[in-house]
Amino acid sequence: MWRLLASVLRIHQWVKNLLIFVPIITSHRIWDRHALVAAAITFAAFCLCASAAYITNDLLDLESDRRHPLKRLRPFAAGALSLKAGYVLVPLLLAASAAFIVRVSQTVAAILFLYVILTLVYSLYLKRKLLLDVYLLSALYTIRIAAGGAATGIPLSPWLLSFAIFLFLSMAFSKRVSELQNLRAAGGHSTPGRAYRATDLEQVNTFGVSSGFLAALIFALYINSDMVRSLYRHPEVLWLMCPLMLYWITRIWILSFRGELHEDPILFAVKDPVTYAVGVASVLLLVAATVNWGSFFLR
Repeated sequence: MWRLLASVLRIHQWVKNLLIFVPIITSHRIWDRHALVAAAITFAAFCLCASAAYITNDLLDLESDRRHPLKRLRPFAAGALSLKAGYVLVPLLLAASAAFIVRVSQTVAAILFLYVILTLVYSLYLKRKLLLDVYLLSALYTIRIAAGGAATGIPLSPWLLSFAIFLFLSMAFSKRVSELQNLRAAGGHSTPGRAYRATDLEQVNTFGVSSGFLAALIFALYINSDMVRSLYRHPEVLWLMCPLMLYWITRIWILSFRGELHEDPILFAVKDPVTYAVGVASVLLLVAATVNWGSFFLR
């Protein structure tokens, strides 16, 4: 029963809400206790709200999920969990999410409400609309960063927002490419419940790769900005992150086109050893760019 509940709540998807902590990291306020507590409460609220959204989506998509080779195994589609359980869980999760978020601020509560509305619009309408579904997915990821900024009182820079939008757009496109690749391999022509056809594969792949490279370009331009000079003692070190980023993006897209991404790039990244290696190397470079090495060695 607990495994079924964890599956229907999509607890593994909660990792996406770690984006709420991005403003703390990028502003170098990771030791700010007040900011961390506010971000943690916001994280909990978004996790509960996201689970409610996933359950709602499952209930709305029962028929198309039952025709999908992988989604048919979901608890509601497979009949392992009654629909009544879903109808009870959704309001309970939303109420618990609201109880958390009111402890932060009205602004964050408004952002969470916007998130709920957009996920509902996505589930009811936009997920079946060509390209609009992908743009909304990118927006939903970016909203999490905006919520983190509002919760902690950290202003979001245009650099961070533009980078996030294009990176998440690339990841959303990769999810569609993976679906289309699996569809083509199975000899299908159109995706159940979607507006994409197998013939769209190459075009969607081009959109996604371009978005990923635009994100890398924005990061490269950011390195030359005045903001970087105010945050880092050795901003030139950050240039070493560019090849790491490009390697990670291009690798994701090659795996996506091969059909090895299993339809969710975020969850794939969480389980991918190469992603962790790139992440550790990037953190080390950030530290190297921040530390005053002259005073460090003179101690």
